[in-house]
Amino acid sequence: MAKPVVAIVGRPNVGKSTLFNKLVGKRLSIVEDTPGVTRDRIYAECEWQNQSVMLVDTGGIEPYSDDVILSQMRRQAEVAIQTASVIVLVTDLKAGVTANDVEVSQMLLKSGKPVVLCVNKVDSVGEVPPEFYEFYNLGLGDPIAVSSVHGHGTGDLLDAVFSLLPDGEDAPYEEDVIKVAVIGKPNVGKSSLINRLAGEERVIVSNIAGTTRDAVDTPIENEYGKFVFIDTAGIRRKSKVLENIERYSVLRAYMAVDRADVCVIMIDATEGFTEQDSKVAGYAHEQGKGCIVAVNKWDAVEEKTDKTMKEFTDKLEKDFSFMSYVPFLFISALTGQRVGKLYELIRQVAEKNALRVTTGALNDLLSYATARVQPPSDKGKRLKIYYMTQASTKPPTFVAFVNRKELFHFSYQRYLENQIRETFDLTGTPIRFLVRERDRDDA
Repeated sequence: MAKPVVAIVGRPNVGKSTLFNKLVGKRLSIVEDTPGVTRDRIYAECEWQNQSVMLVDTGGIEPYSDDVILSQMRRQAEVAIQTASVIVLVTDLKAGVTANDVEVSQMLLKSGKPVVLCVNKVDSVGEVPPEFYEFYNLGLGDPIAVSSVHGHGTGDLLDAVFSLLPDGEDAPYEEDVIKVAVIGKPNVGKSSLINRLAGEERVIVSNIAGTTRDAVDTPIENEYGKFVFIDTAGIRRKSKVLENIERYSVLRAYMAVDRADVCVIMIDATEGFTEQDSKVAGYAHEQGKGCIVAVNKWDAVEEKTDKTMKEFTDKLEKDFSFMSYVPFLFISALTGQRVGKLYELIRQVAEKNALRVTTGALNDLLSYATARVQPPSDKGKRLKIYYMTQASTKPPTFVAFVNRKELFHFSYQRYLENQIRETFDLTGTPIRFLVRERDRDDA
């Protein structure tokens, strides 16, 4: 169900972050010659041969250091080791086998996890240098020669990693099952909501923030269809993430969003919208997921009038201006107020997120929209939109073919997006809009 986790570990300054950046194809980890630059675990998706894993970069392990930062980094790496499916131990050819390498390799052998030994900084091509064979002494099997700077050997490394992944860890649910990630800050009532939906206590509920450590799946089937609700650990502001186990919980929460069809973003009605709510919602929006905002603890709001909900909604629309498509539902997980309406709304949003519009219908809309508001022009040259088509779903992604991309101003693009959204009632789902320039002679 969830992507397997592969942890990159090793002592400081052996090139873990450079290797991580090379494997994921982005410069996400800070690369510096100073030991200890990567203090937290950084993670990203890594694809190879049509398979994908979640790759985790860790701070360097110093087994015997009393330094506060280094000891925290050691605990971070230990958590990554505990939760990973496969571990990549990175060593340094130029430094040879050090006492720390031996200690780290013994720690990994005790964990019982599959380990791939990577000897980094083998920058020359051809025969490996004689000192390479020294790494067999670590007892971790055949080492793989890699140059994280130049990329040599990374294909062999990934082949070895993917060959050790457990079978069935990423097995999907049936196609008709809607996967719903319940996300939000800690202690907004995510677990209480899932227990209310399931009709039983499936998830531990406590008013102590951080009770939910992992993403927990709860399958539910009823007259609205088949659902799997994923209860996630609350996503805190980074400065508030203190415990090493909780850092991994945040990783699991983001991974739950990645595999969900719909995200229910929970907000505490007694606190209102916060900056952290925008971070949580923003991640779901960036991933193109269908979204619903559930305002929980509505029963705890005091002195309500017939205008309170309208006023609260107006404020939320301003707060969520970057997600103008999202519907709001005021609920109480404690009393069950309006919780039953959530199923129908989830199914509606999932259908819109997977909606496919015919090219004919899109171009009928395009003719109407361009006749109503003329495309922009500049220095006597007017934008021509030849036709539109839908490229993909989840989220709905539309492509417009034009004569000149530079004439397709952001404001006109937003106008067409709004016309598409209104015409096809794309409630609860983001849409993507791509612009392609056709050869002007062909046009």
